[in-house]
Amino acid sequence: MTRVLEVRGLEGGYGSVQILYEIDMHVDEGEFVTIIGPNGCGKSTLIKTIFGIATYYGGDIEYRGQDVSGWRTDQLVNHGIAYVPQIDNVFPSLSVEENLQMGGNTLPNNILSERIERSLEMFPDLRSREHDLAASLSGGERQMLAISRALISDPKFLLLDEPTAALSPLYQQQIIDRIDSLRKEGITILIVEQNARLSLARSDRGYILANGKMVHTGDAQHILTDPEIGEYFLGSTH
Repeated sequence: MTRVLEVRGLEGGYGSVQILYEIDMHVDEGEFVTIIGPNGCGKSTLIKTIFGIATYYGGDIEYRGQDVSGWRTDQLVNHGIAYVPQIDNVFPSLSVEENLQMGGNTLPNNILSERIERSLEMFPDLRSREHDLAASLSGGERQMLAISRALISDPKFLLLDEPTAALSPLYQQQIIDRIDSLRKEGITILIVEQNARLSLARSDRGYILANGKMVHTGDAQHILTDPEIGEYFLGSTH
């Protein structure tokens, strides 16, 4: 199986404030991998460091065997990586169609049109809202738009930061289902998710982060069913 991401001894943070310590993890081709952990433990910082947004301190980040440690975001996008942030992930004053166009504003028009059409096929709920302002969308529709826009660059590896945050339970399930379905398009998934049970139920493997350090990794079903992990990291089952 092809190793898509290999992280060894990664340290990162924001400016002079270190958040991550000696992080080791990997993601293989076609996997859906979830990172969970308490609020403020460094989950979002981890994928932001991988994607060149947070400050890279040291360690190794390899993407498909190539060292991409400390690379700029645009370089990573050009190599097939896309990132969907938790907040400020759409342009509210632009229409749905214009948001999608912004995802590929350097592409030739014919390729951009094809990619927008493909995104709308993956997220058909947006088709009837194509000419509406993003500000008028529900939280779930905005999240679908943010993911759709990330897909315009034709990524093979998608990083998502808490895509179900603040959504209704119905939309949470829909979003996770749609993200999982992207694997059929040849996209590998790494997701940070506060709703651990929902995301792990779709995942192959999970990582648990606490206080900026990786404290556990394993098969997603094992993490879901381990009573000790459940008590500390997954919350009540009720």
